[in-house]
Amino acid sequence: MQTKTPELAPAAAEVAHVVAGVRDDQLDGPTPCAGTSVAGLLDHLVGLTLAFRMAAEKTPMQGAPSADAAQLPADWRERLPQQLDAQVAAWAQPSASEGTAEAGGVEMPAPVMGIVALNEVLVHGWDLAVATGQPYRPDAGAAQRCLGFVSDFEKEAPEARDGIYGPVVPVPEDSPVFDRLLGQTGRDPGWASR
Repeated sequence: MQTKTPELAPAAAEVAHVVAGVRDDQLDGPTPCAGTSVAGLLDHLVGLTLAFRMAAEKTPMQGAPSADAAQLPADWRERLPQQLDAQVAAWAQPSASEGTAEAGGVEMPAPVMGIVALNEVLVHGWDLAVATGQPYRPDAGAAQRCLGFVSDFEKEAPEARDGIYGPVVPVPEDSPVFDRLLGQTGRDPGWASR
């Protein structure tokens, strides 16, 4: 597996842009995450940005981030961009890449956890964008790093992969890198056009 801690800033900035475009009348709408509404996905983003910041700081959060619309904080529009920035700053510290890190009750080498953090932001950003009819511009370098990670994960720990992602959605090998990443994480790149 790749072990250099990735650059989170471009993905975080794109997700913050998408968050700013979410309308209140879209909160009950569906997302590519089966059974999860837009509000539930936003709640998950609030939790995961905190969990992965704490992982970088080596102060793991108890439990795993929820995806519960009823738990979405009222100040999510302000909180999410701030937490995305804080997550970026935490992973930019040299100490974030040292030793191990823990998030959601899972401990792994810190650089690998950094890639997981990037993948979560990158892919859930797309989930939110397509669910709310917004354009999404994933960072090409981030997409390539995450595809490599998810592909390695599939080979090295298929049983763990199945507990995190839905079944692989077949995507042609000549498709864009980000579409192949979506397929590997159980998403249909054409979800928005359904």
